[in-house]
Amino acid sequence: MVNNLIEEAEKVLFKTYKRYQIILDKGEGVYLYDINGKKYLDFSAGIGVYALGYANIKFNNALKQQIDKLLHTSNYYYNLPSINAAKKITKVSGMDRVFFTNSGTEAVEGAIKLARRYYYDKYNIANSEIISMNSSFHGRSMGALSVTGTKKYREPFEPLIGGVKFANFNDIESVKSLINKKTAAIILEPIQGEGGIYPADKDFINEVKKICVESDILLIFDEIQCGMGRTGEYFAYQYYNVKPDVLTVAKALGCGVPVGAFLASEKVAGYLVPGDHGTTYGGNPFVTEAVNKVIEIYEEDEILKKVKEVSGYLFEKLEEVKSKHDIIVDHRGIGLMQGLEFSIPVGPIINKAIENGLILIAAGTNVIRFLPPLIIKKEEIDDMINILIKSLK
Repeated sequence: MVNNLIEEAEKVLFKTYKRYQIILDKGEGVYLYDINGKKYLDFSAGIGVYALGYANIKFNNALKQQIDKLLHTSNYYYNLPSINAAKKITKVSGMDRVFFTNSGTEAVEGAIKLARRYYYDKYNIANSEIISMNSSFHGRSMGALSVTGTKKYREPFEPLIGGVKFANFNDIESVKSLINKKTAAIILEPIQGEGGIYPADKDFINEVKKICVESDILLIFDEIQCGMGRTGEYFAYQYYNVKPDVLTVAKALGCGVPVGAFLASEKVAGYLVPGDHGTTYGGNPFVTEAVNKVIEIYEEDEILKKVKEVSGYLFEKLEEVKSKHDIIVDHRGIGLMQGLEFSIPVGPIINKAIENGLILIAAGTNVIRFLPPLIIKKEEIDDMINILIKSLK
């Protein structure tokens, strides 16, 4: 049955993903089940999306109630869920204004437009430049792809938007060498995700912020993957204590509902005026009710506190695994966003883990990424470690 269904899927879907040969059917807590009823411990959370785990009753009930009330209106009108969600997300992020999008890549698109509009209006200079980081990942739409620092993603689709330069992550001198009078913004992930789970050095983040303040350059943090509690703070910038001018967020913001956002300080947000940017679906009542409930559950269930309590344990256990296996060359990460780097490709290891009932994902070719739901418990970490060790054999 499974093989037949996969064959049918391969006939009608674009072949843009190398999917694992399982068909998932339902989820509960930190576990997923395939259509044959096999149980999997999930340490990917839908690539960092399902922070609250699967089948959270409070979350699901809120969405069911909103479906019966109102799904969509368009942004020609106000709606209560979007007003409440805007108030909540600006409060926990420390930013002043928010624009809701449908995805993370759209959030990055909006941040790029905001930066260029800011620079154009303030200095009357077109063709401004943006500095991004090598090995970064910001999305696959044309604008977000333009600031993604991995050539293999960009080259088949060039020419992309111009005026983008790439510095080396955690190398402040390489950033300084690219700055000129046309530099409008610096965009970076405080923790590079797809690039291999590389946290920014605190000195590097502080120096980038200093440069931006001195030269009136906008600092954009892409926290689509590392935000919404992954570090034990709502946003990684709060972990580093360095506040950006613009912040992008998605993934766990909606815990499975497709919603993203870019946020900005008051001094920056006002440069986008009516007609500059828009979206048909973005910020509709359904998705913003999801945002409302996610933040409400974070507060009620003390999710950030739980992340801080359990993330140190995950780090210790992964360190133990690293110390006993010569093929593991590095372990890095913050909070519940950690990675093991191997001296060999990790694809076969991940396949074996799936066979053994553990869902993991890679970051690049040689890194296994650990992004469990934020509700993960120590005993479930122990189970993951046992399956991982079994799979390494």
